[in-house]
Amino acid sequence: MSDPTTCLGLTVSHAVVIVLALVVLGTAVATFAGRWGIPAPSLLVLAGIGVALVPGAPTVHVAPDVIASVVLPPLLYASAEEISARELRRVWVPVLVLALGLVLATAAVVASLAWALTGLSAAMAFVLGAVLASTDPVAVTALGRRLPLPGRIQVLVQSESLFNDATSLVLFKVAVAGAAAGSVGVLGGVGKFFVLAGGGLAVGAGLAAAVAFLRSSITDPVLETVIALVTPYTAYLLAESIHVSGVTAVVVAGVVAGSVGHRITDARTRLHVHSVYAVLVFALESVVFSLIGLQLPALVRDLGSADRWWPVHAAVLAAALIGVRMLWVWPTTALARPTRGYPTWPLTRVVTWAGTRGVMPLAAALSIPLAADDGASLPGRPLVLVLTTAVVAATLTVQGLSLAGVVRTSGLAVAPERAAAKEEAARSAMDRAVVEYLDELAVAGPANASAVLRLRARYAERLDPETDASLLEDLATLRRDVLSVQGAELRKLFAEERITDGLRRRLQAELDRRETGLDA
Repeated sequence: MSDPTTCLGLTVSHAVVIVLALVVLGTAVATFAGRWGIPAPSLLVLAGIGVALVPGAPTVHVAPDVIASVVLPPLLYASAEEISARELRRVWVPVLVLALGLVLATAAVVASLAWALTGLSAAMAFVLGAVLASTDPVAVTALGRRLPLPGRIQVLVQSESLFNDATSLVLFKVAVAGAAAGSVGVLGGVGKFFVLAGGGLAVGAGLAAAVAFLRSSITDPVLETVIALVTPYTAYLLAESIHVSGVTAVVVAGVVAGSVGHRITDARTRLHVHSVYAVLVFALESVVFSLIGLQLPALVRDLGSADRWWPVHAAVLAAALIGVRMLWVWPTTALARPTRGYPTWPLTRVVTWAGTRGVMPLAAALSIPLAADDGASLPGRPLVLVLTTAVVAATLTVQGLSLAGVVRTSGLAVAPERAAAKEEAARSAMDRAVVEYLDELAVAGPANASAVLRLRARYAERLDPETDASLLEDLATLRRDVLSVQGAELRKLFAEERITDGLRRRLQAELDRRETGLDA
């Protein structure tokens, strides 16, 4: 555990100043990134390195438990909530192959190279392999928000990053236990792997079910927002307290929450929760991606002269990560039924290049204990930290800055006009359902005829006529009714698979804004 009086290796007051400065930096970077069409995470890493190289800049050492227990849970949870449960069920085979097989293969290759090229022991090389074995869901989600990929490919990339992350961190726990103890048996490692992963899955699913039941009985947006904020922390801490995978618990809880959230909450609550989470995720991402850049120069200064070849070793490891990923992704996407219909080489390029490393490997490396079980200093820890941070920075900048170009040249990108046409078709279907409902209502005659005609004109012709005071109450009631009709039609379109989950979420947010009076 870190000293409670410090947060980033500094006093609390200095830590608060640095965190606020990083949020301001993130805001400025995000503004320019949006204008230039550059992924904000990549620019934040470069900005962090630039700030760290300024003479007189404070040296930042992040306490291991700060990122693992404070920053990661809400970021993982937010990323998991964006996953479409329906699409996840369709791509579970390639996701499973990548999340298990690719992680183990990558860990083995990286560990072998690290042991052969560096002065790391076999145990610490295996720790480094486990750290770098997975892509990062926070980085992938942040980079992927701007990519016009087909929904199924987007879900494949994001889901793989979430679940291979859980796999690699479980593998990391096994590796660290072996490094600290001096050795670990194969059977013992496999058993520990399944206990950690299975326990985390059970905790996440159980907690998500309990939270869904609790939220379904609450109508106060503030209380629901508090519950949504503490859920990822509860999942993580509960799982870690019983010595199973906290990351797996958070991921499972997030996927379940994302699949049922729109059915158990009302419009006002959804808008409130989404707004608060958007601010929180932006602030945490600004801090954590900047820290990756800030950390690297400070960690390099702590290295001994024997490790002066670390840039070459980091470059070799980064190239190996891309090579292993490409060799594994190619047959997986070509043979798996959900991705078999896409052109193999373009899909391989996109999925391979989307495999950036990010926050998770950094958090794992920082959590490596300072000493072995016998109390002796754990050799190789500084080099593992430097290599991890360097590889993370390299993938976020090189792959992150060029990923949009890879997608555009792959032929897989969804044409803007096609996406707009699908969205317009969904809107038209929802408006037609309203017009039909109002026609039936006018024939039945239970409502003010003038109010029905005015509201019908509003949705049929997209007009906004003046309403006199005598009709306001009937008009408000009818507006709520037609929003319910539109919501039902939206759910029908999604159930019939005529729209994607992303489009459903976007249109549902519009209905929520109208229902709460924020949008006309």
